[in-house]
Amino acid sequence: MKNLSLFSPRSLTYTLSILLFVLITFSSCKKEETDTNLSYIRIINSAPTLATYYPFINSTSVSSSALPYGGSTAYTTYATGSTTVKFTSENNAESLFTKTINLTPGTYNSFYLINKPGELEALFITDDLTMASADRAYIRYINLAPDAPALDLAKTGETTALITNKSYKTASGFIAITPGTYTFDAKETSTGTVKAVSSSATFLAGYHYDIICGGLINPANDTERAINLATVLIK
Repeated sequence: MKNLSLFSPRSLTYTLSILLFVLITFSSCKKEETDTNLSYIRIINSAPTLATYYPFINSTSVSSSALPYGGSTAYTTYATGSTTVKFTSENNAESLFTKTINLTPGTYNSFYLINKPGELEALFITDDLTMASADRAYIRYINLAPDAPALDLAKTGETTALITNKSYKTASGFIAITPGTYTFDAKETSTGTVKAVSSSATFLAGYHYDIICGGLINPANDTERAINLATVLIK
């Protein structure tokens, strides 16, 4: 039987392979460790006007163009801790609205710009994107209509609500639904009166969606948007 010398070509190749494997494994572990210190955030313009806004996070632009009503950025990765979100107009770098939030490690988050110019505010939510089953679609209902009463969400034509009693600036958790194509109604909780109806949308298994009631029941002029119900794909 032949013994391999430590410095033979075969032995050297074997040794280098082991070293490479160790380095790759170590590097992967370090990356995974670093990722636990990061957070993910997306920005959504739900302010009920025709105005558009440029979003900034920690003074860095996160969109190549101004966000219109209903416009959303993709999730962007940031270090955790105190984080500043700012919005400006298209032609002016001066802040129209600024809010400081805290990003916690390993979380996905949504930041909604809401209300009218001069009264801008925000709703900041941590997104639970877990799935009990990959065969289901997941929806979350949010009332972002400033002058709306508490509202329920129901599939069009059904009397039993899927989600109930959401007042302005409140969101439900995610619920599972059977994948398919639906329209939804936003109904006044106290009377059952339909306040808005969504367009038809297809909900796919394994995805999360926002169903947002936005706009105004009583828009003051043609620059303000009437109440509406919109579906937004999250992830």
